[in-house]
Amino acid sequence: IETRRFPRLTMGRRPIVGGNWKCNPAEISKLDGLVANINACDTSGCDVYVCPSPLHVGLVYNKFTNGACVAPQNCNFKGCGAYTGEMAVDQMVDMGMKWCLIGHSERRGEFGLPTPAESSKLIADTKMGYLLKAGMKVILAIGEPLPIREKGIDAVMEVCKENLAPGIPHMKEYGAEKIVIAYEPVWSIGTGVTASPEQAQETHKAIRAYLAEAVSEEFAAAVRIQYGGSANAKNAAALGACPDVDGFLVGGASLKPEIKDIVDLLAAAKA
Repeated sequence: IETRRFPRLTMGRRPIVGGNWKCNPAEISKLDGLVANINACDTSGCDVYVCPSPLHVGLVYNKFTNGACVAPQNCNFKGCGAYTGEMAVDQMVDMGMKWCLIGHSERRGEFGLPTPAESSKLIADTKMGYLLKAGMKVILAIGEPLPIREKGIDAVMEVCKENLAPGIPHMKEYGAEKIVIAYEPVWSIGTGVTASPEQAQETHKAIRAYLAEAVSEEFAAAVRIQYGGSANAKNAAALGACPDVDGFLVGGASLKPEIKDIVDLLAAAKA
């Protein structure tokens, strides 16, 4: 069982790359190749985690040999019991998992889920609090849709603050070592349209400034903020050069061998 913990943050923020496989692949015969892509990543200068689909988590969670961590794509907040269709944090802990992804825009209703979207309170307060209390670490995804981006950075930050605010008490209690924030501009997820390095830096800097006020300057300086939204090997170096971009949450490119290149490029940019 994979039990490695990411190193304690000391001098600076350690780069971090996540691979979100979403609801892929369609065939289990392709899992070995995807696992091999992750195992090819050099984790000496960059932390790596991977988010397999719920059906595949149990097939691959102990297959990673380079210290890459498995992070399920969602969780419940009640534990084990009569909760049909849910993924229990308690089971994740028992399987040796250390991280969980919550709040992805596709869980917030982005793909047209015909039920009420998960609220920021449910995600950042209830779910994050349950995970942290159970001893797990959290990747909290936040971000804005295109109509908000078109209004400018102030409007973008209103959405980001709304996403983050319910989790502020947990951030104060558990600290930056337990939490990673993944900023994902919804308009760039899976579209091939990437935020420019200038847009990414401006937004990450603004998020960090908000956290300095809402949590503490120490937390803001230490917390890792990933960029997600069509990140790939072509833009990893430029985005990685931004001082407030600490890594990537990678979608489509995490299903390809280029995930290794993304990790290498980020580690080089932050060396």
